[in-house]
Amino acid sequence: MIYHVKELQFDARVSNPDPRFARLLLEQFGGANGELKAAMQYFTQAFTCRKPYPDKYDMLMDIAMEEFSHLEIVGATITMLLSGVSGELKNATEEADLSHLINANKEKDHIAHTSAHFLVHSGGGPMVTDCMGNPWSGFFVNANGDLTVDLRSNIGAESRAKITYEYLMQFTDDPHVKETLGFLMTREVAHMNMFTAALADIKPNFPPGILQGDPRATHTYFNMSDGQNIRGPWNQGQGPWPQGEEWIYMENPVEQVRATRGQKRQPPMGGERAGEKMWQISEELAEMRSREIKSAVPTSGEQAWSEYPTPEKPEPAGLRR
Repeated sequence: MIYHVKELQFDARVSNPDPRFARLLLEQFGGANGELKAAMQYFTQAFTCRKPYPDKYDMLMDIAMEEFSHLEIVGATITMLLSGVSGELKNATEEADLSHLINANKEKDHIAHTSAHFLVHSGGGPMVTDCMGNPWSGFFVNANGDLTVDLRSNIGAESRAKITYEYLMQFTDDPHVKETLGFLMTREVAHMNMFTAALADIKPNFPPGILQGDPRATHTYFNMSDGQNIRGPWNQGQGPWPQGEEWIYMENPVEQVRATRGQKRQPPMGGERAGEKMWQISEELAEMRSREIKSAVPTSGEQAWSEYPTPEKPEPAGLRR
């Protein structure tokens, strides 16, 4: 059950109308890295977690609902930034003068070309598009049904949204709008930490999914460019593995490919784990993940999504009002 509270999570305000910035802010309303994308992504991901991982389901749904509240904040800010446009556009019997609303100046022609489409089609409110008028799409949503994959995707989504807010703040001098964007940007940081903590709570969580990598290739770094060799923790030393395992730097990939007949004759390098050991790890992990889901989700018979409080089973004390 989703219950709408009329007060915004953050007290959004604007100093003056600014249709130009309203159009830019559409990026966080209907853009590929905006609030609607985030809300729908976490909302969709949550369904497969409901029974096997109820704690992660709760987190995803909570953050999804907060993202919907952020979408409302962005939409409210866009509407306030367009204040006056709707009234002018509704004045169909007279020629409306919108120049004072778009801060007409020497860039007036540029403004007309970049904002007219938005003003004509929005009618004074937000549109489910990005700042270029491209419509929002369900293709923006990443939900793979594997928590370790989804949580990593979510960390990336929050990172992109955070940097977008940083960029947007450079295009407005309205202190109220900047304060709103600062709050929204900060919540992206908070969500990044939540997803990071949730990922760390899943053990093992690397590599994503079930199957382990082929030990003939997992530790190999191929030097695929000519010139000075650049070395770092991504291609030398122990890397992210346990003690006794390390990166193998393949300085001449062409020679290695030919010598191994396209990896067919390449033995495992960098550690002691052979293919049989890696396959055993994959089998054990597959059994564990399958058992987690099967024990929580019935495969036949009647099912119910929710359990409602009854006299025999009262609502938890923390939820009572």
